Amino acid sequence: MSDAMKGKRGLIMGVANDRSIAWGVAKAMHEAGAELAFSYQGEAFGKRVEPLAASLGSDLLLDVDVCDDASLDACFEALAARWPTIDFVVHAIAYSDKSELTGRFLNTSRANFKNSMDISAYSFIEVARRAHPMMMENGGTLLTMTYQGSNRVVPNYNVMGVAKAALEATTRYLANDLGPDGIRVNAISPGPMKTLAGAVIGGARKTYKHTDQNAPLRSNATLDAIGGTAVYLASDAGACTTGEIIRVDGGYHVLGMPQPEFL
Repeated sequence: MSDAMKGKRGLIMGVANDRSIAWGVAKAMHEAGAELAFSYQGEAFGKRVEPLAASLGSDLLLDVDVCDDASLDACFEALAARWPTIDFVVHAIAYSDKSELTGRFLNTSRANFKNSMDISAYSFIEVARRAHPMMMENGGTLLTMTYQGSNRVVPNYNVMGVAKAALEATTRYLANDLGPDGIRVNAISPGPMKTLAGAVIGGARKTYKHTDQNAPLRSNATLDAIGGTAVYLASDAGACTTGEIIRVDGGYHVLGMPQPEFL
């Protein structure tokens, strides 16, 4: 899909390093011709993101805390000062205290539940609200990232499963709200990934191996595959796709049980 994003501009939120899902999407968007801006939170992440952004020809980096309204306002004001309109935003942001991503969901604390929901689900609404005016002229695409722990129990995923369920419902409601303005809202649901975020979930290596062995394609998702899906959804080819949860998991979601050799 070379040049599928030529002339389009957008914000990538959530790059932590070169193994991040957001980075896979950013690379694919760039290769398809898009012009990119990046957000990060805090100086430490900024130092990681700056050389990655530069490698894709971007010098527009915005420090933003998605739990702080003033910070979000400043981010989109700075974005609007550079570009009067944008065509897409990729929201790849989630968080939970790693101590609660192991053991029993029953032990989820009130504080971490609220924080996880705020960062992982509610922030998408705040981002959409601010992106909306910048997409009114030409329409656009909002993309977020989810995981099948939203609708099936995945050991140790715990509160993040509930947060992702909320995020998926948020995707559908935003799709309905923003559709009349030509704005599409979708979520991509990869299988387990070897990312900084995925590594903190209890039993992550076993989960990754299990999916890799049992998915119909006998493979976990790749950053390239996720990036290609994002390009499709944000390009003109995805013009009639909205409110969807697009699974990029090697087909694992269709299984009712493991493959016979792994029973």
